[in-house]
Amino acid sequence: MELFLDVLKVVLPAGIVFATAYFVIKSFLDNESKKRMLDMRKEGQKAITPVRLQAYERITMFLERISPELLINRVNKTGMSARMLQAELLETIRSEFNHNLSQQVYMSDSAWTLVRNSKEETIKLINLASSNVKDDATGTELSKIILQLVMKIGKLPNQTALEYLKKELRQSF
Repeated sequence: MELFLDVLKVVLPAGIVFATAYFVIKSFLDNESKKRMLDMRKEGQKAITPVRLQAYERITMFLERISPELLINRVNKTGMSARMLQAELLETIRSEFNHNLSQQVYMSDSAWTLVRNSKEETIKLINLASSNVKDDATGTELSKIILQLVMKIGKLPNQTALEYLKKELRQSF
């Protein structure tokens, strides 16, 4: 019995010291791991922030460029038929969108959905206006109808998307 007590006198304090050292070292290593992960995340943010800002800038430019008023001014040329203008407007929108497709990686899903919807609604607007002109109509006639529809709509989808992007950027930065 005395031998058991002697062994217990040695083993019990050693076990307590070991357990204390284990938990202190484990806590220290966990904290260091968290610090390292936080530092890595901060470094990643430093690298991605400029790219993310550039993505928002590019999408802002896209939304501005597909605004019907600006799009018509840029694409419409003297002597174009309504069908030619329609085809050129749609091609320009799709080309601009495809050029900026990779920017969705840096944006929230809701922002990208608004951008995509803006593109689709602008295409629908152009197609609707085109269905309201005669087959032999000029590009100028189609332009007038598009602009009349824009006036009736009031707030275009690209304006809504732009406002959302600005709001999202203000919250992020």
